[in-house]
Amino acid sequence: MRILLHDYSGHPFQVQLSRELAARGHRVDHVHCPSYTTGKGSLERRPGDPDGFRVLEVDLGEPFDKYHFGRRLRQEVRYGKQFSALADELRPDILVSCNVPLFAQEQIQRWARRTRTPFLFWQQDVYSFAMRDTVARKLPGPGHLAGAWFVHMEKRMLRRSDAVVTISPDFLPILHDWGLADDRVHVVENWAPLEDLPERPRHNDWSAAHGLDDRRVLLYSGTLGLKHNPDLLRRLAVAVQDEPDVALVVASEGMGADWLAERVAEEHLDQVVLLPFQPIEVFPDVLGSADVLLAILEPEAGVFSVPSKVLSYHCAGRPILASVPSANLAARTIADAGSGLTVEPDDADGFVAAARRLLGDPDLRHDLGTKARAHAEAAFDVHRIGDRFDAIFRRIAP
Repeated sequence: MRILLHDYSGHPFQVQLSRELAARGHRVDHVHCPSYTTGKGSLERRPGDPDGFRVLEVDLGEPFDKYHFGRRLRQEVRYGKQFSALADELRPDILVSCNVPLFAQEQIQRWARRTRTPFLFWQQDVYSFAMRDTVARKLPGPGHLAGAWFVHMEKRMLRRSDAVVTISPDFLPILHDWGLADDRVHVVENWAPLEDLPERPRHNDWSAAHGLDDRRVLLYSGTLGLKHNPDLLRRLAVAVQDEPDVALVVASEGMGADWLAERVAEEHLDQVVLLPFQPIEVFPDVLGSADVLLAILEPEAGVFSVPSKVLSYHCAGRPILASVPSANLAARTIADAGSGLTVEPDDADGFVAAARRLLGDPDLRHDLGTKARAHAEAAFDVHRIGDRFDAIFRRIAP
């Protein structure tokens, strides 16, 4: 079977799935957008990769502008057309598409419908809700009409898909309300690629290169965007400012990272180490350098955004401190695994107190970290996940 697996973001676990599907005998073209800035997976061919696996790019030729609506809209439409032209050349038997901005996804689904290619919508979030809320804040009145149209767009695309894979049972009520038949919706929770994220010693080449070996390290790695509150990291930095053996490492890019960099400079927060996204090749050492791994999600994200960084953190065998809504799957995963501490997003004092507790108790850190890795090894079996996707493909294949 010829599978076109399109992960706009280029994240690590999606490309692991492409390799797994190719190892099963499928021909898999894995397509991503290098113009989108985020932490990327292993997107180059490696020794031992299956013959039927390759990675392709759809490059806008300029960085994707997340925050300028007009420019972003034009880029999304252009990207969708460029991807459709590539799909015309590849002519897959099945198209899987995930992490795709809505206007680009609409162009891509039109191509699938025109060519009668089965289309699997791999739903990572309800993107229209965030778009609706943002435009309503910026344009009271007309923004509500635009927001309603975004929701209509996403609902229509999901209903037109041959199958939907969603990442949490929390999404099922909204999909049911939107009229999707139960037999077309499949829940496959996200995971992290264990093979790319082995446990690494606390002292390693990366930690030494960044002067972290003699310090207790709080580490945040991942996006700092509209669903995150960088002020929590600033407050944590202020709280540990008088403890020279503590470092707060933030590996991120984007609006929130820029805001944090300005605050760090203005307030002389010398314990903060700011870095860009780190390549997947050194990422195990990055996570291994931490004593505590940090995750943040705003209350507005509710249950419909599950930060993938929490899954990667489990692979590292380090304790997790997460500021996330208690109803979110990430919070439930940490609680079920016993892999860390969680606080509500509006509890900044609780976030700082939990960080101090973890920094001061190495036995607790060891216990939580051991449980984190055990959860990853039990839950992140890509062969089992490949079985799930193969079964879905058989149902919708021509």
